[in-house]
Amino acid sequence: QVQFVESGGGLVQPGGSLRLSCAYSGSAFSIYASGWFRQAPGKQRELVASIISGGSTNYADSVQGRFTISRNNAKNMVYLQMNRLKPEDTAVYYCNRRYDQVTWGQGNQVTVPS
Repeated sequence: QVQFVESGGGLVQPGGSLRLSCAYSGSAFSIYASGWFRQAPGKQRELVASIISGGSTNYADSVQGRFTISRNNAKNMVYLQMNRLKPEDTAVYYCNRRYDQVTWGQGNQVTVPS
C-alpha cells in the first residue's frame, strides 16, 4: 500500500523556521512528481510546493522565496524547508503525489502564533 508519513511540524514563532520530512512507502517513487499541501482551519487543502523527479520546483505565490522543497529519490523522502514563517502559514501540512494523489496521511500541524 502506498503511504506518505509526514514529520517535523510544531510551534514556531513568527520569523522562525521548520523543516518537514515525508517518507514514502511504495514503489516507483522517483517517477512521480511530489507535492506539499496544507489545509488551514475552515479552508480547502492547497498545494504549496511541488517537485518533479529531475528536481525542478514550483511554489505557491504565498510561500515563494520562503519555502524550499527537495527530495531524495534514493531514500524515498521529500522535504519542505520553511523559513520566515508567518501566522498565515498555520495549517496541517501533508505530502503526496503532485498529481493523482493516493491515500492522504495524517499530516503534521504547523502553528505560527500571531
